[in-house]
Amino acid sequence: MGEASVVASQWRMVEVGRVVLFSNGPFAGRLAAIVEIIDHKRVLVEGPSESKDLLVPRHSSPLAALSLTRIVIEKLPRGAGSAALQKLWQAQEVEGTWNKSTYALNKAKTMRRRELNDFERFKAMRLKKQVRFQHRKSFAAAKASA
Repeated sequence: MGEASVVASQWRMVEVGRVVLFSNGPFAGRLAAIVEIIDHKRVLVEGPSESKDLLVPRHSSPLAALSLTRIVIEKLPRGAGSAALQKLWQAQEVEGTWNKSTYALNKAKTMRRRELNDFERFKAMRLKKQVRFQHRKSFAAAKASA
């Protein structure tokens, strides 16, 4: 018989310590960590943020309202208390890691563009046209020399 190899999946799994992002509800856009898995549809979450407006109190939340991130708090015991979670949250710099992620950067860029007024949108359009012109000019030069 052939050899069987067991490889861990690359999926983001629901696990204790996984950092989640609320996609809707009263805490939309905030980060929290899974502290305990209640059942196949609900988890106990808490977000010990340093700023008061990003704080998420400990509560039960449906998985349908959460988005799993790549960030995992290592060595978080099941049902850990608030103090232990906050200590590991700060030690692993969860918010700093999140703010550097591609998803967070794209979300911030989208929010910035959404807040532009008419004149700022006009200026952005002109800058995009200038960049596109420079790209096409350099591409045509490279194509002509080849």
